[in-house]
Amino acid sequence: MALLPGTDTPAQTPGEIVNETELFSRSQHLITTCTQVGLSVAAAESLTGGRFVATLVDVPGASAVVRGGLITYATDLKSRLAGVDADQLEETGPIDEVVAAQMAAGAARECVADIGVSCTGVAGPDPQDEKPVGLVYTAIAFAGKAQVSEHHFEGDREAIRSQTVAAMTSDLDDFVTRLAFGPEADDTVEA
Repeated sequence: MALLPGTDTPAQTPGEIVNETELFSRSQHLITTCTQVGLSVAAAESLTGGRFVATLVDVPGASAVVRGGLITYATDLKSRLAGVDADQLEETGPIDEVVAAQMAAGAARECVADIGVSCTGVAGPDPQDEKPVGLVYTAIAFAGKAQVSEHHFEGDREAIRSQTVAAMTSDLDDFVTRLAFGPEADDTVEA
């Protein structure tokens, strides 16, 4: 699988908890777009512990899109369930962009979905493997390639986990919209 370069995503307001109404609206748009174009989604989640998939399935009609998810909170499960290369985990630890890409690809493969999404990072309260609290990698895998984003969130555990789910939802919604309607999709208006 090729690894496409990610983008640095700026931290949200320190400690910000995501607005649930906005998150639901974004999830709803994502589910609607995937349904329209016939795309399925699966996730491999670490620090969010299944919260991303739970957010998507809150939307009526999500069963047409969401295939399932892998909770790979423990490092060894990233390899055993999502197929992350064990040598990669040994070399870099679990908080790494290549690990995120492999988790996303593994979620798609294991759940037989068109698109895989993943997250791995440090929610705190303490740093992990010399990685700072708030460092999170999210990835989207599609057609043998992965797009990885590096985030630097601030706040307590709840804020970081909440911001991670929001970033995954937003990034996936943007990705699916561009995939379905082209790169200029942001310029489209509803008729």
